[in-house]
Amino acid sequence: MSYHKLDIYNLSFELFIETHRLSFQLPKYELYELGSQLRRSSDSVNSNIVEGYGRRMYKADYIRFLVFSHSSCDETTNHILKIIRLYPDITEFNEILEKYKLLGGKLHNYIEYVKNNWRA
Repeated sequence: MSYHKLDIYNLSFELFIETHRLSFQLPKYELYELGSQLRRSSDSVNSNIVEGYGRRMYKADYIRFLVFSHSSCDETTNHILKIIRLYPDITEFNEILEKYKLLGGKLHNYIEYVKNNWRA
């Protein structure tokens, strides 16, 4: 199996692309502040899934990287909440926020699955 077959990977990858593009709608002075933080945390969600999958032979490492991914998802959600509050005219962030909440739930469920069922 490959991480490409994981729903959490595919969702986080598509959200990264969407978030990255959307971040450039922020005012110029936010591109290297809040916009950069948003892009990095969004990338981290996806990258930690991939890195953890590469260490799946070691269950504890796999779980650790999945938890990093979940934490980055929470961080991304927080950045989006700030953007929604600061720039309410950019309404596309409301939709992406809901997608990150869904991803957070899926990450949580997958972490629980790995904890209870994973055999390296």
